[in-house]
Amino acid sequence: MVPQWLIEKKRDGGVLSAAEIEEFIRLYADGTIPDYQMSAMAMAIFFRGMDEAETAALTDAMMRSGALLDWDDCPMPTADKHSTGGIGDKISLMLAPLVATQGVAVPMISGRGLGITGGTLDKLDSIPGYNSRLEIPDFKRIVSEVGCSIIGQTANLAPADGKLYALRDVTGTVPSIPLITASIMSKKLAEGAASLVFDVKFGRAAFMRDRANAEKLAASLVATGLRMGRRCDAILTPMDDPHGRTAGNALEVAEAVETLKGEGPADTRALTLDLAVRMVALAKGADGEDAKKSIRDALVKALDNGAALEKFAAMVEAQGGDRRFIDNPMLLPQAGATLDIKAPAAGTVAGVDAEKIGRVVLELGGGRRAAADTIDPAAGVSNLVQRGETLSKGDRLMTLHAATPALAESLAEEARMAVIM
Repeated sequence: MVPQWLIEKKRDGGVLSAAEIEEFIRLYADGTIPDYQMSAMAMAIFFRGMDEAETAALTDAMMRSGALLDWDDCPMPTADKHSTGGIGDKISLMLAPLVATQGVAVPMISGRGLGITGGTLDKLDSIPGYNSRLEIPDFKRIVSEVGCSIIGQTANLAPADGKLYALRDVTGTVPSIPLITASIMSKKLAEGAASLVFDVKFGRAAFMRDRANAEKLAASLVATGLRMGRRCDAILTPMDDPHGRTAGNALEVAEAVETLKGEGPADTRALTLDLAVRMVALAKGADGEDAKKSIRDALVKALDNGAALEKFAAMVEAQGGDRRFIDNPMLLPQAGATLDIKAPAAGTVAGVDAEKIGRVVLELGGGRRAAADTIDPAAGVSNLVQRGETLSKGDRLMTLHAATPALAESLAEEARMAVIM
């Protein structure tokens, strides 16, 4: 194979065969094809696109660039969920243990936050002692014994994606649906879960700003998964407003625990239940509205009677975490200073700008500008008002959590402007 011939073929609108794609990715993964040729191919894909067969072949090649997990020895059906990211999106923390209460194993390999988008691993790492860097045998053991485990991506899962993603980030080729699909799906398929549910965000704080492109991405993810022999489903979730009333790692963990205790914000609870119903239904092959209603009823019961909370505590303990924080949130990292942001006038909340809240959390130290940055796990926003609430002048809009009073004060006006009245 001559790499430039395949680059030219895609540049000119041609369709690459599965064999051509597999060899190109294999040679790129082993270093034979240099970064500059992979960059050229990524740009050709960006402009010319890929059909479903090409996208599936690219996904398969990237998936097979590293280790593949299987769950043949797991006594339960397996399911996982992927979210395209958002502000206040702590759903995975409740979802994995909730689904596990229904006899469905959830092996979840998650990522860290970058920019204003939070990461599930950063949230879990704010729990004292929690180990998100398990070796694969320990990961599989905990999934089988507890029913769920959440860890970070290992170096030998879809390594071609790691190389390609770094190139896309610096060559302007990130917003390509075939490349996004292959990146997401190669990791999720290598993880081995038989059923996958996708939560594709759209709106001002989402990667996909408009619903039409989110629909295209959701369709691409599902189509690729089906071609690869997985059961798949997807939902679209608005990301104009943050999820729940917190944004920031330890603060979101505390809110997740509230939700697992049968409390928590209504929007967070509703989205968790919606995704959980889809995951359990897919994993168990349950079709029809009656079956899904029965699943929902069982999930609501597991949230309200403490079963999901106990499953979460068991996962935390199995991964070295101190489960005492569930009853004593002060064991989580605490900010050096807090500041209540007050409403300047009476009115009704028309919305909360999730993008602005994300920027505030980032400036408070709760996010990363670059992957190597260190975050403050206690930083963030709590007590956030929500759309539709009626406020009087001087009522609290939110509470900022910062390392110092000066840092909180410096972001007070930016935070206030995030609430639309």
